[in-house]
Amino acid sequence: MLLRIDCVMFRVEDIDPALDFYREVMGLVPRWREGNMAGLDFPRTPGTELVLHTDSDIPAVDVNYAVKDVAAALPTLVRAGCRVVTGPFPIAIGNCAVVTDPFGNSLTLVDMTKGRRPPNLARS
Repeated sequence: MLLRIDCVMFRVEDIDPALDFYREVMGLVPRWREGNMAGLDFPRTPGTELVLHTDSDIPAVDVNYAVKDVAAALPTLVRAGCRVVTGPFPIAIGNCAVVTDPFGNSLTLVDMTKGRRPPNLARS
């Protein structure tokens, strides 16, 4: 069911210096920026991003796991003992839901039914 890590999300105070740091020091490749979020690609893990954001409603560090279809995955997970915390709800790339596994671990699931965000940042 889990296809790969979609993204790791970090909350930051200011997107610009964080974007510069993760590009210049960590070697990530800026891909997109929209509102209070920016995504950088990991050069050796295609499709996995580090997403920087300033939204206090999103946990400080959150790993998002890609699935084919969030809504379709939830019944299977519930039957297996997971609890749906929230969702599914629409996001820019598709849908999202948060579940807790039978051991109390939180999993954020996303699908890309609307497609990846288009690149809008120059690669340097």
